[in-house]
Amino acid sequence: MDVYGLIGNPVGHSLSPPMHEAAYEELGIDARYVTFEPPADAGATGVESAATLGVSGLNVTIPFKQDVLDAVEPAPLAERIGAVNTVDFATDPPTGYNTDAVGATRALRDHDVALEGTAVVVGAGGAGRAVAFGLADEGMTVDIANRTEAKAHDLAEEVPDATGHGLDALDELVAAADVLVNCTSVGMKADRSPVPAEALHADLGVLDAVYDPIETRLLRDAAEAGATTVDGAWMLLYQGVEAFERWTGEDAPVEKMNRVLRERL
Repeated sequence: MDVYGLIGNPVGHSLSPPMHEAAYEELGIDARYVTFEPPADAGATGVESAATLGVSGLNVTIPFKQDVLDAVEPAPLAERIGAVNTVDFATDPPTGYNTDAVGATRALRDHDVALEGTAVVVGAGGAGRAVAFGLADEGMTVDIANRTEAKAHDLAEEVPDATGHGLDALDELVAAADVLVNCTSVGMKADRSPVPAEALHADLGVLDAVYDPIETRLLRDAAEAGATTVDGAWMLLYQGVEAFERWTGEDAPVEKMNRVLRERL
């Protein structure tokens, strides 16, 4: 039996175990998905311990996505993003990947959003970094807007063809954009949007990384404007799909994983 899992602190809320175990069951793979919750300062040690135990692959969540860089050989994209959320122990040392970027791009493509033209990424934290690099690698011009404008400028200096802005520029940026991704927590468990509704338009593809609630204020406003909307569960799904496919070499049963994920949201 292969063992995969998740390292984080806390991990009790995670939706990854049922999603991955549904995939193993669907494909008849003899595997289990377990959780590990080491102390908040022991991310790298946790990865090393998992390797000793014979774990085949790990997902990594808060607060360890940067810490585990010391215990893996990061893939080029993960190194550029500066964070790892998937570890593959098939190599020595283990390889660290970041599947958040692919999670966003696959979610958008799944909804027929063309990754062309200009994208606005709201937020310059961990998710914002991953999505900005992912969209830039697709050939998009990326505008990064953040509450602390200096942080947006700092990230834009690292991302090809990107510019940094404060949130006061969102009206103008979104009105001219082809894709909009919210990578902040604004809208989580609160009826708020980080983007002025009047800036949204019908030629826009909008992904909100928030998945609690599934239908955020931003997505409702975008739908009313005629935009294509993508809820955050799709990004969560596809980052898990990418990890599953890297670990097993099998095509993930996306429909089954999506159904189980949404049953638990």
